Amino acid sequence: MSARYRTTGFKGYAVKFSPFSEQLLAAATSANFGLVGNGQLSILSTQPGPDGLRPLKQFDSQDGLFDLSWSEVHENQLITASGDGSIKLWDITLNNFPVSKWHEHTREVMSVEWNYTAKSSFVSSSWDGSAKVWDPHVPHSLRTFSEHTGCVYSSSWSPRQSDQFATCGEDKLVKLWSVNEPRGKSLATFGGHMDQVLSLDWNKYAPEQFVTSSVDRTIKIWDIRNPRGQVAMFGPFEFSVRRVKFSPFSPNYIATAGYDMSASVWDVRTGAVVFVHDAHREFVFGVDWSLFYPGTMATCSWDEQVHLFKTPVIK
Repeated sequence: MSARYRTTGFKGYAVKFSPFSEQLLAAATSANFGLVGNGQLSILSTQPGPDGLRPLKQFDSQDGLFDLSWSEVHENQLITASGDGSIKLWDITLNNFPVSKWHEHTREVMSVEWNYTAKSSFVSSSWDGSAKVWDPHVPHSLRTFSEHTGCVYSSSWSPRQSDQFATCGEDKLVKLWSVNEPRGKSLATFGGHMDQVLSLDWNKYAPEQFVTSSVDRTIKIWDIRNPRGQVAMFGPFEFSVRRVKFSPFSPNYIATAGYDMSASVWDVRTGAVVFVHDAHREFVFGVDWSLFYPGTMATCSWDEQVHLFKTPVIK
C-alpha cells in the first residue's frame, strides 16, 4: 500500500494519524519554507482515491504551521503550532476558522502535544525558550516552564506519569518537568548531545525511556532514572535527523525523518536500519505511525508531498 498527496505551495512540517479514526490523517504545512507567508492544515483520508490520498478539508492560517496534535477527547478536533506564536484549535466538521486561539508565546511555536494520559491538557514549546501547559477550556496557559536557553524544539508527555513531560532545545539539553512542581523547576536535566536537540519521543512499552535526535547527527536513547548518560547511541550519520518516533506497537523500533530526504525504521536492539523510504526529493520533517495498522506510516516533506506507505509488519 502506498499513496501520495501534494500540498501545492506548502512545505510539510508535521503529519499525524488520528487516534480515533483509522481513516484520518492531518498535515501541517508552511509556505516559503516557513520563513514568511501562510500556513495550511490538510485533513486527508487514508483510503486512497484514483489520484492518491483524498483531501477532506483544508484550513488556511495567516502564518506558517510547524506542528499539530489531535485531541485526545474530541475525535474531530486538533491543535496547531503557528509561526506567529499562536496555538489554534480546529474542528474538522466546521469551515474556515479555528474554534479557539491562544497567543502567549512571543516567537514561533515549534511543537504541540495533547496529553494522551490525562487527556485534559496539552503542552507547547517555542522559539521564545519556554514550554507552556494549557487546558483547552481556559483562555490562558496554566503553567510556564523557562529553563532552556534558546529555542525549545519539542515537548512530549510521559506515557506513564500524566503530570510529566520532557523538552529538548537549542541549548543541547533535554529536561524533565512536572506540572505539579510548585516552583516550576525541572526534575532532571540530560546533557550529552554536542549540538542542538531537535526531537524527542517516549517508549510506550518502556516508559522510563525516551529517544532524541540532534544536529550533532546522532540519535540517543535515555533513561530518566539515569540523567548522567544515554543508554544507547546511533551515529554519527552523514545528515541530522529532524524527527524521531517510537513505534506504538513495539518497544524495539524507531522511525526517523531527516535531512537525508528519507524516513527510516531502526531496530534499537541491533542499531540496524530495517526499512528506508527514500521517495521524497527534499528534507523530510514529519513522520508518524498509524495507531491502527502495524507498520503503516506517513511522512511529509519540503517537496510538498505527503506519503502513506506500509513497512514490513513490525511486532
